[in-house]
Amino acid sequence: MSRTQIVFWSTLALVGVSLFFLYPTFSWYRLPPAERTQREKEKDPIISKILNLGLDLRGGTHLVLEIDPTKLPPGMNASDALERAIEIIRNRVDEFGVAEPLITRQGDRWIVVQLPGIKDPERAKELIGKTALLEFRLVDNGSTLSKITSALGEKKMSLEGFVDLQKKGQAPKEILALIPAGYEIVPERSEGENFLLVKSAPELTGATLINARVDIGGRSGQLVAGMPSVAIEFNPEGTHIFGQVTEANVGNRLAVVLDGVVISAPRINEPIPGGHAEISGNFTAEQARDLAIKLKAGALPAPVRIIEERTVGPSLGEDSIKAGVRSSLVGIFLVVLFMAIYYHTSGLIADVAMFINMLFIFGVMACLHATLTLPGIAGTILSLAMAVDANVLILERVREERTKGKTVRLAVDLGYRHAWPAIIDGHVTNLISAGLLFQFGTGPVKGFAVTLFWGVLISIFTAVFFTHMVYDVWLSQSQVESLNF
Repeated sequence: MSRTQIVFWSTLALVGVSLFFLYPTFSWYRLPPAERTQREKEKDPIISKILNLGLDLRGGTHLVLEIDPTKLPPGMNASDALERAIEIIRNRVDEFGVAEPLITRQGDRWIVVQLPGIKDPERAKELIGKTALLEFRLVDNGSTLSKITSALGEKKMSLEGFVDLQKKGQAPKEILALIPAGYEIVPERSEGENFLLVKSAPELTGATLINARVDIGGRSGQLVAGMPSVAIEFNPEGTHIFGQVTEANVGNRLAVVLDGVVISAPRINEPIPGGHAEISGNFTAEQARDLAIKLKAGALPAPVRIIEERTVGPSLGEDSIKAGVRSSLVGIFLVVLFMAIYYHTSGLIADVAMFINMLFIFGVMACLHATLTLPGIAGTILSLAMAVDANVLILERVREERTKGKTVRLAVDLGYRHAWPAIIDGHVTNLISAGLLFQFGTGPVKGFAVTLFWGVLISIFTAVFFTHMVYDVWLSQSQVESLNF
């Protein structure tokens, strides 16, 4: 098989493969927005095959989280804690149902989270940023809390005010003396300002959980019919400890504490040896689902706080898409027009190669399930410019050979041969630049680097081998005396 035949069939095969990978994307974005939203919630399999739009094109939420290095568990360094936090946040986001989120490390203690398409940023922040430290603590059944409340009443203080002062180290010592050793006052999740006196050390933590899911109505039959709860399941170690705790404390209350707040404190009516339990707390269905997600994904190794937040509205995303498409079309049109006018038929061949280049770029991105961003569009346009530039180098070399009296066929072959070193030098330089940008850049910079890398790589094939194949076919089919430029 000749070189021309190899390039011809390779081009046809690549066009077919590109259309195959782009077909789900075409089908997806032709659907009405409401139907796309519904399919995203149902996790339609087509989502894993489409070319997704980034935050700047689709709208969504951009967060920068900072991990608190002063509250790391013993024996864990900041780097390991950051990697663990990224893994947990990614698990939570995956359960939340976000298509193509970006979760990446930045520096020594920061995490960048981009959630395209999120319309409820407050819920996303609540889900991502909570530590989700689950503890089971025994509640003091005596009258100690009542005595503390009475003593505070004499000082015209509330339990809430006392707890705030205690956090600052300014609580009255005579009140502190009333709290038994090994106990602390913890707020209870409720409409009012309720507090419970619970043990400082937990009997069991969420580290022994292996599953958490939303349950309706409850296994015990004591919950209100239709009221959501969270069913949890322990591993063998947790099952053993939980069974011992419930057996030794029948009749007492066991508080379920999440991130320092009691979300429920049921009374232990009988031993629970099976490793299954329920967390109830007048949850809505959404709250119960979010709690199950956080518990199943695990607790963050240390608290995180949001230090930067940006929300890109869908309308801004649509404006970016329109502006990007408009500018891209104008730029491509001007390039096509210039090449056709200045180089005539040879310019049209270069234009065809440019369009095939663009098809291959988007086909590769769809195959890799990449995310298209506004900088990614810029990278695509730059790579197309590189492809046109390569053709300009070739055609000018061909023109030089024609002025020396060479035949058309010989001038074309020599033009490609002499232009090749300059083309390969320019393209390799851009490939190295794209690789460095991808390695050390984040977010939009990586999007630019990905499209630039593949675009430059593809342009070597389309601008050199494809156009040379077209000339070979054209010149072999007819006697061409001049290329008319």
